[in-house]
Amino acid sequence: MPTILAIETSSELASCALLAGGHVYVRSSAGVRTHSQSVLPMVQELLGEAGIALAACDAIAFGAGPGSFTGVRTACGVAQGLAYGAGLPVLPLVTLAAMAESCRARTGAHEVLAVLDARMGEVYWAQYRYDTARGAWDEVAAPALCAPQDLRPLPAAQLAACGNGFAAYPDAFAGQAFAAGALDDILPHARELALLGAAALAAGLALPAAQAQPLYLRNKVAYTSAERQAINAAKAGT
Repeated sequence: MPTILAIETSSELASCALLAGGHVYVRSSAGVRTHSQSVLPMVQELLGEAGIALAACDAIAFGAGPGSFTGVRTACGVAQGLAYGAGLPVLPLVTLAAMAESCRARTGAHEVLAVLDARMGEVYWAQYRYDTARGAWDEVAAPALCAPQDLRPLPAAQLAACGNGFAAYPDAFAGQAFAAGALDDILPHARELALLGAAALAAGLALPAAQAQPLYLRNKVAYTSAERQAINAAKAGT
């Protein structure tokens, strides 16, 4: 089992995890405004608890997105900086896949729809199928951005749904069969990233630190007041 440090700050929850010796050590901190200040102390605590140096890790995984623009930049920047200093590769991982893994751990589901609140009346979503033989997830529908009422998962037997997108837009998902019983408290977490990172490392997906990049699905960080009014007017007219 490899040693993987994982960093996740794409939502309101910041978390770090360390997979070492077959055990996953975890730290988390709520509050978007403090993500950049909380990550490094959490990393130091994890390394101290496990009794290892950063250089003893095999790779650093991070939640590359989609998610908060500031959050995914924070995770990418911290992972890149730590990797440079320790001479380690990085593993950019999709936040929605981490949510699917959390859903599987809780329910045993192998078909998962992950929906993350993207703000501004939209959601990030992706659909996954777990391959038991390989012990890895396959993308059924790649990560995408859309209005919640426009989300259309692909047909699947026993599809489980998860993510705070369901809690953020309950009216939009009301009456949708795929939303029934959705686990709306699941957010991306470093614990699942560490586990996914082990599989990604084994699959040869590690990159040099210089190639670490966030995954953005929205072209703009923020809209002007006029643009927001136009968007809302267009939605009201549909």
